Amino acid sequence: MEITFIGAAREVTGSCTLLRVGNRNILVDYGLRQGAEVFKETPLPVAPSDIDCILLTHAHIDHSGKIPKLFSDGFRGRIFATDATVKLCQIMLRDSAHIQETEAEWHNRKAKRSGTNAFPPLYTMDDAVRSLSLFTPCQYEKNYSLFDGVTVKFSDAGHLLGSASILVTATEDQTTKKILFSGDVGNVSRPLIRDPSFPTEGDYIVIESTYGDRLHPPRKSYEAQLCEVLQSTFDRGGNVIIPSFAVGRTQEMLYLLREIKRKNLVKNHDFPVWVDSPLAAEATGIYSGGMREFYDEETLADLDKGIDPLRFPGLCLSKTTEESRFLNIDKTPKVIISASGMCDAGRIRHHLKHNLWRAECTVLFVGYQAEGTLGRTLTDGAKSVTLFNETVKVNAHIEVMDGISGHADSKILLDWLSSIKIPPEKVFVNHGQESSATNFAETIKEKLRFPAVAPYPNSTYDLVTGECLDFGVTEKANPADSAENHSGFSSAFQRLRQAAERLLGIALSKKGHSNRDLDRFAKQIDDLSSRWKNR
Repeated sequence: MEITFIGAAREVTGSCTLLRVGNRNILVDYGLRQGAEVFKETPLPVAPSDIDCILLTHAHIDHSGKIPKLFSDGFRGRIFATDATVKLCQIMLRDSAHIQETEAEWHNRKAKRSGTNAFPPLYTMDDAVRSLSLFTPCQYEKNYSLFDGVTVKFSDAGHLLGSASILVTATEDQTTKKILFSGDVGNVSRPLIRDPSFPTEGDYIVIESTYGDRLHPPRKSYEAQLCEVLQSTFDRGGNVIIPSFAVGRTQEMLYLLREIKRKNLVKNHDFPVWVDSPLAAEATGIYSGGMREFYDEETLADLDKGIDPLRFPGLCLSKTTEESRFLNIDKTPKVIISASGMCDAGRIRHHLKHNLWRAECTVLFVGYQAEGTLGRTLTDGAKSVTLFNETVKVNAHIEVMDGISGHADSKILLDWLSSIKIPPEKVFVNHGQESSATNFAETIKEKLRFPAVAPYPNSTYDLVTGECLDFGVTEKANPADSAENHSGFSSAFQRLRQAAERLLGIALSKKGHSNRDLDRFAKQIDDLSSRWKNR
C-alpha cells in the first residue's frame, strides 16, 4: 500500500496523487498546472490504461483539467465525484477542451507562416466529451465500494459547489488503513455554500496548504467592501472589472451584487452587471438548478420563498464575441465579471486591455493569484503590463477584496485537523507554495504534535510502515532563478546515499519486504548514480 505525490506537491496547482492498493492504481485528482512552474513536471509512474479509477475532489480545472488527456492516453476506468462536481465538469472540461483547441489553432497559424512544427492540442473536444461518460455521481456521507477491500466516502469540503474531502478505507494483506484527502478546504461564512464539515478519522491525512502559512485578515463586510468600490468607481464614471473564476467565485459575486441592489446600497442601484463568460453563464444555471443539498441555510430560505439568489434586474449574460466587444464600446459605467480569475486566459484580458489605462476604472480582484500569473503581477503593483503584444499602462485602481478567499487559512486548517479523534500516523501537506507547505507542516508538528511532512513531487511513502520509499524530484523548473536550489545535485547525492543505505538494510534483512522493493530501490540508485555522474 503506497502513496505517490505527483502534482501540487510544494506547488499550488496541478493536483494529482496516486494511491496503490494491491494491484489497484487510484488517482486522486488530475489537474492542470496554472501559473509559473516551480518543479519539473514528470510523467505518471504508471500507464494511463493501468489506472483503475479517479477520485475527484471538485471541478476546478487545477484538479480536473487533465482528465481528458488521460482518456486520450488510454484511461478507461471510472471517475467518482459528487453529483454537483459531475454536473460542473460537464461544462468545465468541454470549455477547457475548447481553449486547448483554440490555442493550438493560434500556434499552428504562426507555425505555418514560420515553417515550424505543428502544435497539437493537449486534448480535443472529443476527448473531453468521451471522458465525461466515465463519471459516476456520489452523495455526501455515503460509503461506496471501489474494489474488494477499498471503499470511499465523500464529505462536504465547503470550497465549491460539490467540493469534497475523500476518506479512502483500504485493506491489503489483512492490514487496513484510512487515508483522508482534504481536497481544497473552504473558508467559513461564505455566500451560498455551507462551511466545511470536519473529519473524525484518518490514519494518514493529505491536507492542502494554499493559505497554510497565514491568517485571513479580520473580515470586513463583503457588501461594504464591494459597495465602496462600486460607488467610488461609478462616481468617477468608470467600469468595475472583476477577474473571477467562472465557477464558484462568479456566483458568489452575483449573490452579493443582488443583495446590494435589493438593499439600494449604492446611489445608482440600476447599474448593469455583465457576466462575460459563456462558462460562467452555464455554471450559474447549474447553481440555480436544484442543487439544494449543497447550499447553506440562508440560501435555502431564499429558494423556499421562490427567490433565485443569483438573478436580479440589470444582470446581463454575454454569450457572443460581439456582445463582449460591445462592453468596451458602451460608455455606461458597469460591472464586468469575466474569466479567468488569474487573468492568464479568456475574455478578461480584452477587458483589461481596454480598461487598465483608464484612471476612472477599477480592477477588483476577488480570488487567489498564483505566482507567474498576470493577476499576481497586477496585485503586486505593476506600472504596466503586456497584453496581446501591446504595452498597457496601469492607471486604473487595483483593489483586492479582503476575506473572500475560498480557501481555509492556517487556523481553519488546524481546526479541521484537530477534529481527528485519534492522532494520525502522518500528515502529508500539499497544494501550497513551497514555503506555505513546509511552514504549515512545521506548524502541525508544533501545535498538534502530529508527524507531518511536505512531500516533493514524485515522492512515495509506504502506508503500512510509514517509510519514505522515494524522495522524489527536488530540482526546480528554473534552477538559475532559485537561490534555494543552487546545488540540485548535492540534494541528489544525499538521496543517493539514503537510498543506498535503505537498500543495504533491506538486503541484510528482507523482513517485510518483497523482491519488488529490492528492484525498485536498485533502480532508484541506478538513476541517481547516473544523474550524479553527469552533473
